This record gives sequence, structure tokens and C-alpha cells, in this order.
Amino acid sequence: MEQNNGKKFNVWAFLAVVFTICALICIGILIKTSIDQKNRADEMSGLVGTTSSERVVPVQTIAPENGGASEVAASTDETETVEATPEPLDPFEASVKQIEEAGLAIPELDVDLDNLRETVNPDIYAWIYVPGTKVNYPVLQHPTDDTHYLNYNIDGSKGYPGCIYSEKKYNGKDFQDANTVLYGHNMKNGTMFGSLHKYEDEDFFYENRYIYVYTDERLLAYKIFAAYEYSNEHLLYNHDFESAYDFCRFFLLAKGIRSMHSIFDEEVELTGEGQHVITLSTCINGKPENRFLVQGVLINEE
Repeated sequence: MEQNNGKKFNVWAFLAVVFTICALICIGILIKTSIDQKNRADEMSGLVGTTSSERVVPVQTIAPENGGASEVAASTDETETVEATPEPLDPFEASVKQIEEAGLAIPELDVDLDNLRETVNPDIYAWIYVPGTKVNYPVLQHPTDDTHYLNYNIDGSKGYPGCIYSEKKYNGKDFQDANTVLYGHNMKNGTMFGSLHKYEDEDFFYENRYIYVYTDERLLAYKIFAAYEYSNEHLLYNHDFESAYDFCRFFLLAKGIRSMHSIFDEEVELTGEGQHVITLSTCINGKPENRFLVQGVLINEE
């Protein structure tokens, strides 16, 4: 009997060791996967550098060729002074100037979208930066599959963290739609759109009010006016934001949402007349039927 008991003990001890080893391997795999996902997201953020140089070229005057005031002969022998005209700003510089005139700081980011398309991924068409969060990533749009970047990374590999992306079927790449919706995973480590959940806190909401988007032509600045839990319905399929009536109706109903994590700045005027909104959409842990939305309105319209 003692020998049998000894054999039994040895079997259970062996199984315990095997179970422990398997558990450690699984934990190791999970840790490695989490680290890999964070590294992929961090690599995306690191695709642009920072710069302390001003992106705005100061308005300059064009001096007359002969220096001083130009003289034009006239029958009265009087001279006419030709006023110097300011050098026109290109669209990007003009958009930056508008942001500065609104009293906002210009992000110190050196974004070269042409280079990113050539060296990283041709589907990159913009860059989004949300101060106070980890959102500092390229924005992509697949030419044929609107859900591609939900499941694929910027390097073409499958899996998380995916990419920040929009859908070609519903949004152009110029951010001139009444509502441009960008999607990103709610990563547990806070990367991608995971840190948007900071906007559930009212203090954070009112202290971090702006979204910046770099495009080929302009730097866009959006003032955040809402952050709230919503259903998982497809916003652009179910609502016609190009209609001023439907635009206003949607946000009027959104204002009526009452939940612990619903914040809406009613001082921001939403008319639907020529306005452009950006919606950042991500998942909510434990609530697969809901999404968390952060929305801002463009403040430097053309």
C-alpha cells in the first residue's frame, strides 16, 4: 500500500509540474504578445520625428526692385508709391496660421506623408495626434477592403494592434466630409485608441480639448466637444451627416445620452452648415455592443 501511495504521489507531482510549466509558457506567450503589440504601436508613433522649428513662414513684403518707393512718371511730375504686397502662404502654412490665430500651440511634429507612403505603406494618407493621450499615429485607408486595417498591421502582418483607419466607402481622404470617422482598437496597454478612454474623466476632457490631423495639404485642428458611450451601429451607414437636419438631429440626441461616461460641451455650436466633424471610435471593455466616441469640430475651416 505504501508503494502504491508513493506512485500516486509521484504521478500527481509530475502532473503538477507539467501544469506549472504549461502555465508559465502560456503566461510567457501572453507577455510576449502584449510586448510585441505595444512595440508595433510604438514603432508607428516613432515614424515621425519632432522639430522645434516653426512651420509658418512669416508674412513678408516684396521690396521694389530699385529699393524704396517706386517712382512712376506722371504728367504732373508727382510720384506714386506702390505698396508692397504680402507673399501668399501655401495651404499648409495658411492652415497653421489660422490655428495660431486661434491661440493654439502648434505640435512639434515633423510629418512627411510622401516619405511614409514610399517607405512604410502606400495606404497612409494622414497623421493624427491627440495631446494628452498616446494617439500619435498614421491614418490609413485600404483601397478595396474597408475592414482590412482592423485585422492587419501597417507592415502587412495579421493581428493586433492593427491601424488607425477610415473606410473608403464612406469617407474621402481630405477630411471634407461632414463627419469623418476613424477607427482604432482599444488596446489594454493604452496604445492605438485605448487612451481615448481618458476622456471619460471630465477634468481630463476639459484640459485636453484638441485633435490635430496632418494631411498633404493642411494641418487641421478640431475642438473636442463630446465623449460618450454609444451603440455599435455604423454611424455613416445609419445617419446622413451631409444633411444639416440629420446632422443636428444626431447630436441633439447625443446630448440627451445620460451615462456615467457621457460628456457633452453644449457651448460648442453645431449647425451642420458647412461644419466638419471628426469622430474617433473604439471599443469598450466588457461591452461588445457599445462603442466609445470622442468627437471634435474643425476650427480652422478653409
